[in-house]
Amino acid sequence: MQISGGVVLSGGVNLAPGSGGSGGGGGFQGSNFGYTPGGTPSSQTTIDKFAFASDGNATDVGDLSAGKFNSAGQSSSTNGYSSGGYTPAYANSDSIEKFPFSSDGNATDVGNATVARAHLSGQSSSTNGYSSGGYGTGDSNVIDKFPFASDGNATDVGDLTVARYGSAGHSSTENGYSSGGWNSNIIDKFSFASDGNSTDVGDCVSNIGHSAGQSSTTHGYGSGGTQGSPDVVVSTVEKFPFASDASGTNVGSITTARTYQCGQSSTLSGYTSGGTLPSNSPTNIIDKFPFASDGSSTDVGDLTVERTAIGSVGQQY
Repeated sequence: MQISGGVVLSGGVNLAPGSGGSGGGGGFQGSNFGYTPGGTPSSQTTIDKFAFASDGNATDVGDLSAGKFNSAGQSSSTNGYSSGGYTPAYANSDSIEKFPFSSDGNATDVGNATVARAHLSGQSSSTNGYSSGGYGTGDSNVIDKFPFASDGNATDVGDLTVARYGSAGHSSTENGYSSGGWNSNIIDKFSFASDGNSTDVGDCVSNIGHSAGQSSTTHGYGSGGTQGSPDVVVSTVEKFPFASDASGTNVGSITTARTYQCGQSSTLSGYTSGGTLPSNSPTNIIDKFPFASDGSSTDVGDLTVERTAIGSVGQQY
């Protein structure tokens, strides 16, 4: 059942806005593990970790300081970050939490975003985490930046071309990208080298929201999501190039159509974890697709808990 641009899970959890309330390049790729923190139902605090070197199930390695969902994920070379999102009461959060990669452990609150919002996308340079777009008092176009070197609050460093929520986040070594969003097909790009507004550099194949975002060294990927109007939960995997401004193309499928899932990136593969099935039930599926060649995903493991609305981008180390 569709409500105001969101979905309702079994158990009555409404994901719609306003519904009540690293080892690789610069942190955007990892060689060791992917992480999936938070989510819903029941406003999860669980931080799951799964290995990139071998397929298998995730393990519970810590907790967020408070339950939240629809947050943005960022990764430095030493820590994972979870910024913004909804609290259990569906209030917009401005918290930035950090958890360590070197040892399993809980997250701590280390700063605040400039605007409390959920349904935002995350990007990571080698030195800073970024949060873009989202839904606060309305659709947001804010691009926030916070430092990895020291704990602290974010600063507003620019705007997306169009205010929107539910976009997927991607990162190259030079730029952050925000693709799609609720009733949007726009691919925006903003520079890591200097603060400023984003530019529209292409389009997704169609209007698509709540995809998982992944990044190879050469392309941004979006897997699954809610597409078109009326909304259809899809299994498509799209990619667009970093080397030149261009639109996305369909290059494969995830194992099961779902939306509100989370994306992770190793140096070799993109991962899609959790999400909401077309039946409105949450899932624990972890699947992966290769970066080296276009193709579909394979089911490689399970999260410790079935959950959705984790955030379009997770963390990787």
